[in-house]
Amino acid sequence: MNIDPRLTGGDGLDPADWADSAAAAHRMVDYAVTRLREAGDRPVWQPMPERVRAAYDAPLPHGPQPLSGILDEMQRNLFPYAMGNIHPRFWGWYMGSGDFTGALGDFLAAIDGSNLGGGDTAASLVDQQVTRWIVEMTGFPAGASAALVSGGSMANIVGLTAARNAMAGVDLHHESVADIPAPLRFYASDQVHSCHMKAMNLLGLGSKALRKVASDGALRMDVEALRAVIAEDRAKGLRPACVIATAGTTNTGAIDPLPAIADLCREEGLWLHIDGCIGALIALAPGHRHMIAGMERADSLALDLHKWLHAPFDVGCAVLRDRELHRSTFAEHAEYLTQAKRGLSAGEFLFDYTLETTRGFRALKVWMMLKHHGADAFGRLIDRNIEQARHLAALVRASGKLELMAPVETSIVCFRHNPGGMDEDSLRAHNTEILLRLQENGIAVPSDTTIRGRYCLRVAICNHRTRNEDLDLLVSEVLRIGDEVASA
Repeated sequence: MNIDPRLTGGDGLDPADWADSAAAAHRMVDYAVTRLREAGDRPVWQPMPERVRAAYDAPLPHGPQPLSGILDEMQRNLFPYAMGNIHPRFWGWYMGSGDFTGALGDFLAAIDGSNLGGGDTAASLVDQQVTRWIVEMTGFPAGASAALVSGGSMANIVGLTAARNAMAGVDLHHESVADIPAPLRFYASDQVHSCHMKAMNLLGLGSKALRKVASDGALRMDVEALRAVIAEDRAKGLRPACVIATAGTTNTGAIDPLPAIADLCREEGLWLHIDGCIGALIALAPGHRHMIAGMERADSLALDLHKWLHAPFDVGCAVLRDRELHRSTFAEHAEYLTQAKRGLSAGEFLFDYTLETTRGFRALKVWMMLKHHGADAFGRLIDRNIEQARHLAALVRASGKLELMAPVETSIVCFRHNPGGMDEDSLRAHNTEILLRLQENGIAVPSDTTIRGRYCLRVAICNHRTRNEDLDLLVSEVLRIGDEVASA
């Protein structure tokens, strides 16, 4: 096989021609800038043609290819068929819309190459500085502990593992969950995220360990129902251990009554974990931070930085009030991983605070974004998104054919098109077709959900590029498409 010597450095992976590689890298950056600058000029999402799918069936490449050709292929077959969450009219599920500074941070983190599991490095200090900033941002005391993880699900698992170990009544570093004197019970509203069911199974407790508590008319946890369920379990000889309160449910954005739940946990001697993956960063928003008052009283908190901080995927954070308990939950010792007083191994071992021994340099993008934009900028953007949700809700109420399906507390608006004369099954089919046409025509990307048996569109506004005009367009298109579908 004849291989162009300019494509390979021979024995290693470094390029033989650094100038050519630099030119290709500059071309990629230029393309990235253009793509972000013109994000709103393209379809939000579009279906992938069969010819594109077929391109991903190509066999394993055994020889090198020029970077310029690889970029050409990505421009043809990858970027046009992205999820679309950088677009101003992407409101599906709940995810941030990215940031150019953060993307540069990811690139430079890869160039730095550090493994953040441990080591006396500047990268480790950046990680520790970022987690101190997060502790400050969320209102926890200065001595609290925090660790960056892959996202909200892992952050919740870190917090719930600490809760299990703290409340078990036995040392789970040496004993089995089968040795816990009485079965543990965790409590969450019927609106809790599905990752908590996964956590129960991962922690060896089983799904029955998570008791679902009824939510009220605003889809928030009913505190009196919680009190009754705890009393019922105590009477059965079970061991109430932890309440999982939610600061921003995934379905509707509802915020559980955090101060009242914190008071109850104190009375009952229970661990309070808060799933703040959607709403914790409202703490930065001057116009709405009162909504999550009481969050700072939690024993543990999970949050996502790739949501309202718009950091590129992926980065979440687990915050724990008790640093020693946090460390003792996860720290394990091995002869090949010893901390020294001098040299590279003298730094803090950050893997003592999570399940991962190998940890990427996730902190750099967050550090760069907070320094470049300032925390106050993110707070203003969060305030704006919440106000945009109010604007959309007002448009829905003002329309004769749209109905709001849940109270709007944060930045999630659930509604549906209802032309009249349809039962629930027909309304589900009708609004599903509206959703698919919005997505397939590249107009907008909401997602969908079912709230107490009623199907609806779900618009989660976690997007720093969205403007009110985008929401105006959404409503006009839902009405137009809805009428088309109904008449057909």
